[in-house]
Amino acid sequence: MEIWRVNVERQTLSREAVPVAWERLGGRGLVARFLLDEVPAACDPLGPENKLLFAPGLLVGHMLSSCDRLSVGGKSPLTGGVKEANAGGTTGLQITLLGIKALILEGLPAGSGLWVLHLSAAGARFEKADDLAGLGVYETAPKLLEKYGEKVAIALIGPGGEMKMKAAGIQNLDKEKVPSRIAARGGLGAVMGSKGLKAIVFDASGGQKPPIAHPEAYREAQKAYNKALLDHPQTHTYRDYGTAAMVQMCQTLGSLPTRSFSAGQFEQADSLSGEHMRELLLGRGGVSNPTHACMPGCTIRCSNIFGGDDGKVIVSPLEYETIGLMGSNLGIGDLDTVARLCWEANDLGLDSIDLGAALGVAADSGQMDWGDGQRALELLDEVRRATPLGRVLGDGAAATGRHFGNERVPAVKGQAMASYEPRAIKGTGVTYATSPQGADHTCGLTIRAKVNHLDPKGQVEASRPAQINMAGYDTLGACIFSGFGFAAAPAGTIARLLNARYGWDVPDDILQALGKETLKLEREFNRRAGFTAKDDRLPAYMTREPLPPTNAVFDVADADLDNLFDF
Repeated sequence: MEIWRVNVERQTLSREAVPVAWERLGGRGLVARFLLDEVPAACDPLGPENKLLFAPGLLVGHMLSSCDRLSVGGKSPLTGGVKEANAGGTTGLQITLLGIKALILEGLPAGSGLWVLHLSAAGARFEKADDLAGLGVYETAPKLLEKYGEKVAIALIGPGGEMKMKAAGIQNLDKEKVPSRIAARGGLGAVMGSKGLKAIVFDASGGQKPPIAHPEAYREAQKAYNKALLDHPQTHTYRDYGTAAMVQMCQTLGSLPTRSFSAGQFEQADSLSGEHMRELLLGRGGVSNPTHACMPGCTIRCSNIFGGDDGKVIVSPLEYETIGLMGSNLGIGDLDTVARLCWEANDLGLDSIDLGAALGVAADSGQMDWGDGQRALELLDEVRRATPLGRVLGDGAAATGRHFGNERVPAVKGQAMASYEPRAIKGTGVTYATSPQGADHTCGLTIRAKVNHLDPKGQVEASRPAQINMAGYDTLGACIFSGFGFAAAPAGTIARLLNARYGWDVPDDILQALGKETLKLEREFNRRAGFTAKDDRLPAYMTREPLPPTNAVFDVADADLDNLFDF
């Protein structure tokens, strides 16, 4: 495996040996190590000193179920700190087949215009892409596939990334060649836009899977993991209902974000639920499919294809986070409307979490009525047309709050919260507050922790191991749901997979070791960027405004938050 370094100013590629300190890291852990090693923490995120890293996780490359995820990283334009965003799809696998441990993009282009970067075993070439300027991802991807062939993987940005909007992500193709898998959070699409790249094409034709040091031991560990994953009841729940299964669970706990996080239950939750979605899609038939894999080889298949009454695809996928932020959060109880909002966000190349939260803040500031899906679509059209209001919304919830002078913004470190109300699930609130990544449920969700979610005591103890484990899984390139399988598999399964693949001798607690190392590196980068304990706090209004129906406030002690990382 090699490091491929592309300078977008000189349009050159260098291929380098992997530094010793990087050899046993991948994904999120490698992002953190790379940022400390190469990116000045005080730099302008959209300036020449910031770099963009594409790094598959340590387990990527052999289609191990749910373990072929790609991490993208750099300094975040949204938070001003460390940022890793990961995605499924086919990009991570194709990068690994090319023998790339990490792809680094550096510098700024010498002139104006857009480019496509094509990478293959033959090297790199830049091709002008001004004809793709302003196009959404759904129009861009087919043009690239027609030009470069159906077998390539593609990472691309939409108009949001071109306009350097701070909520812009980077889209990747799923196994059906749909650009629906977004490394969404933190504005990394804006960083890619600053590099002058509309798309990166990965052509791994002739590539090979990375070698396995001990094939028989790897197969045995893989077999144990797959059995545990397939036998786990949560695998069947997510296969049938997808992530939308969380709607009813959050509704029951009073943690479903409703009308810009002003309530924890929504009167139309049933119409947004995974149960209703499954019944709706099965009834419509045709292209609609409630069970779909986001990447080749996944046995969970928690994704979906959401089709309309006319038999045509509206969007794929429609996930819980989007349902929460663009559904109940806006007072919208119709899945078709939420799906159309999701399509617009995807086509723009924007994070539906931060964009949905921004629309919620705009509604709370008098810019739309609750439940008015047509007005929400009109506001997204403002984003597409880059009107002054559209640019504000495209920069996310925190920017929208500043614009309207509204302090009721559900964000930490400038990044919007996902679809779990932190006053009702206080352990997740601890994660939102303290994660170096900003408010992000995938950094340590505690909804399944065996605690009283409304009691401030014990929440740090629930969040800490969740954050450590998730940082470890993100370093492996493992989906959050793979954790069900690894937790139920025989002890040491992750270590056996890594040892068999690489010929290492890592201990059984390698997941926690990777997680702790990653978090320490991330926190050090943020410290150098100027973050302090004051940044590890939820918005003040959540500590004083009760959340119906539980009337909870976020009351975990600051001292407890400050001690979370005392491993």
